[in-house]
Amino acid sequence: MPRERAAEYKPLSFSTTMRNPERIAGFLNCILPYEQHNLSNDIIMNVAKALIKSKLYLPMYVSRTPRLKAILNEEREFSDAEVEEIIEHSPQNHKEAGFDKGWPSRFDTWYKLPMEFGFINYSIGSPIEISTTGHMLIDAFNENPINDEKIKNVFLNSLMKYQTNNPFRKNSNANVPLVLLLQVIKLLKDDTEENDAGIFRSELSLLICWRDNNATALYNRIKELRREHQFTYGDEVIYDICLDLLGATDEQRNRFKMNQITGEAVDEFIRKMRITGVISLRGNGRFIDFNSFESEKIEYILSHYAEYDTYTDKNAYFRYMGTVDTDIVTMVQPVNEDAVNDVRTATLNQWAEQYSKEEIIHELNVVCSNGESRNPVLRIISKPTRLEFLTSIALKQQFETLYVKPNYHVDDEGLPTFTASGGLADIECFDTDCNPLVEVTLMCARNQATNEIPAITRHLNEAIANYPEITIFTIFVAPSIHADTRYMAEFSKYRDNVDIIPMTVEEFIEKITISKRIIEFI
Repeated sequence: MPRERAAEYKPLSFSTTMRNPERIAGFLNCILPYEQHNLSNDIIMNVAKALIKSKLYLPMYVSRTPRLKAILNEEREFSDAEVEEIIEHSPQNHKEAGFDKGWPSRFDTWYKLPMEFGFINYSIGSPIEISTTGHMLIDAFNENPINDEKIKNVFLNSLMKYQTNNPFRKNSNANVPLVLLLQVIKLLKDDTEENDAGIFRSELSLLICWRDNNATALYNRIKELRREHQFTYGDEVIYDICLDLLGATDEQRNRFKMNQITGEAVDEFIRKMRITGVISLRGNGRFIDFNSFESEKIEYILSHYAEYDTYTDKNAYFRYMGTVDTDIVTMVQPVNEDAVNDVRTATLNQWAEQYSKEEIIHELNVVCSNGESRNPVLRIISKPTRLEFLTSIALKQQFETLYVKPNYHVDDEGLPTFTASGGLADIECFDTDCNPLVEVTLMCARNQATNEIPAITRHLNEAIANYPEITIFTIFVAPSIHADTRYMAEFSKYRDNVDIIPMTVEEFIEKITISKRIIEFI
């Protein structure tokens, strides 16, 4: 048998294959039918086919084949024959320890991070286990509407326990990254010499390379760095410090790339930590700080999880990670909704003033074309949430008399964390002559109509009932508009006498550019 690579000191790097929680839930859903079955290569192939069939995993062959690529914008799944064709033309040359080369090893790359987070446990020949937290995540995404509060609590429950040197990862660094982050932020905030803004974004590279759980030593190293460079240190400075922290060999210095340590790994770290709801971004993304809306949870973590057991046994670690801490997942901190609305509005106004119309339009095109934003804040906001944020900014910029009230969830800095909750319009607008609603989605297939139009119709009817003397209509924006969406919008007009205006992002941008008032949309 080939020898497994020995554990070594290396930067913490979360897999980008599972960048968003919805993707993790979808992958868990595909393996759910095989729960408690012994994992085999046959089951792995069945799971792979299910993932391809449901379009959760798309090999390059799909995008290179126009006939198959066209199906991506259709509601239907790939047929069994199409799935077999994709499998046949997509050889996987991957090899993971404990798995055969090819699709079995690809399976391990898909599910390794959910396993590290305690959602699933598997090995060839052993029963597939999905934990309580794994089932909670699946249930949260299957609820209608999606239960974003439950999602946040599931990830918080996992990440407040997650260890860099867990038995599923060959990393000698020994700490709980979220706990270490919170401890260092607290030390910096308690330091009267600092600006009470938390940890500088570039300093997170030190954290992801830190060898142990000594928060005081990391805090002192950050203080030393600040004294030496006054926040002016570039990536090269941080990179050299991190290589020294890791005790990198010449071989590792070639393998640990600067853009990984100072860029990609930091962005992904922030994304994962932010899912928990306990951190905020300050100073246009330059600092990471406590989210004061979740101060009780932060205090609970620091008092209950600063000391922890370590695990070498995979099953024991899985049981620890998959167990729900009912105290923290049921903890609800009272929040003044007026204060939340005020900070949400203030941040929206700030972005509308800080960025040009052209920049916001560019970012709208980026998020709808599946591109990657270069903005340090936008790039760590999930794309569905980012679309709501950018659309709100665009409306604010274009129409002087329009009051824009988005309903996405925010941290204490007013930056979006999740999309608007079900039962609310994505964006409510108020003008002197109309109160339009704006709904946005990245969904483009036929289910765009069935998932969106009934809810939009309901929101419209409720709004009209509340403001019978005001003109109310809905602007519905998506990267592309399915024919069924236009049909159902027309049907809603016929049956309920409500106005739903479906528009592509391109059409929306063109319309706001030439219109002086939003009522011109109707």
